[in-house]
This record gives sequence, C-alpha cells and structure tokens, in this order.
Amino acid sequence: MNWDQIEGNWKQFKGNAKQQWGKLTDNQLDIIAGKRDQLAGTIQELYGVTKYDAEQQLNEWEALQKSGSCCCNKDASTPTKGCS
Repeated sequence: MNWDQIEGNWKQFKGNAKQQWGKLTDNQLDIIAGKRDQLAGTIQELYGVTKYDAEQQLNEWEALQKSGSCCCNKDASTPTKGCS
C-alpha cells in the first residue's frame, strides 16, 4: 500500500486519521481528502508541531495502516497498536 491508495480510499481511512489526531474536524478531513501535504500542514497547525514532526507522525500512521494495526493515541504523539 502506498499513499495513493490511502488517498483513493480516503473515506475508509479518514476515521482512523480522526482517531489518531482527535483535533481534526470532519470538515477538515473532507477538505484534506487524503492529500498528504494538506494533512501534514493541518497537523502542524492544530498541534503546534514542526513539519518534520508532522511528517514523522504521518509516516508512523501510514505504516500502521499498511500493517492493518489500529492507532488510538489521542494525544497524537506516537501511534499505538491495538485498540481496546
């Protein structure tokens, strides 16, 4: 799986993104529409992190999507595996 697949199936992935980054609104997720750069910028803005940190969070989240694991860390620091 690559980011193009996430973007192409955004409706399936946006719930996971909202679970990972709880400050994202449904409207923001609809506007982002799976665009990685836009998601990274919104994470930067909402959480006050650097571009590097936002990209790291996205890389970790993307890896979890590929592995089929769930991320449920509500503070968006480091994704965690296995939702309870």
